[in-house]
Amino acid sequence: MVPVDEQVETAIAWLKRHATSKTRDGMARYAIPSEHAFGVSMAHIQQLAKQLGRSHALADALWDTGWYEARMLAAYVDEPARVTSSQMDRWCRDFDNWAICDTLCFALFDRAPHAWKKVPLWAGRRDEFVKRAAFALLASLALHDREAADAQFLHGLELIERESGDDRNFVKKGVSWALRSIGRRRSPGLRTAALATAKRLAESQEPAARWVGKDALRDFAKAQAKRDSA
Repeated sequence: MVPVDEQVETAIAWLKRHATSKTRDGMARYAIPSEHAFGVSMAHIQQLAKQLGRSHALADALWDTGWYEARMLAAYVDEPARVTSSQMDRWCRDFDNWAICDTLCFALFDRAPHAWKKVPLWAGRRDEFVKRAAFALLASLALHDREAADAQFLHGLELIERESGDDRNFVKKGVSWALRSIGRRRSPGLRTAALATAKRLAESQEPAARWVGKDALRDFAKAQAKRDSA
């Protein structure tokens, strides 16, 4: 067995070899900070993850390097069943951009044993990316958790409505993502409930809530048009 610290050194060296200034410079266009980034494409990060395989210890060590690409890599290397509650909180506090937040929620956290407990917990937090993580995680669960009961998502809709007035860009987009995912990917009953939520929000006096509602309604209308034409 290769020691974890040597695996990290090898992974970092690989990432540096596959970095380009074009990729790094382009991060700014997507509001992703590049101060702690090499400039490696997601395709290359996923390629390296396949080579490395799953390792909880390696993922934790990669995260602790602080490098953007190493943290992205950790999302694909970690073992979901071994992700702990304290780890989720610790990593979530480190989120400093939407890409890290969404990738961790979409590729790892939503498969972890404590995923559902974190949604209401993080939804009430003030930090912008912790709060976004609550709704990115809810959206990811809507897409991936086939065993979840409708009641869990109905509670998610309550959280969406409660927090929809937060006008911070990355929060309101996360809230919209969660609402749209529940309305498009779950049961007919949840689609109806999500549509009703979107309609109420679209009539809200709060600009952010109104934006979330209208954004979801546009998405639902497109989905319905696609179903009608099929």
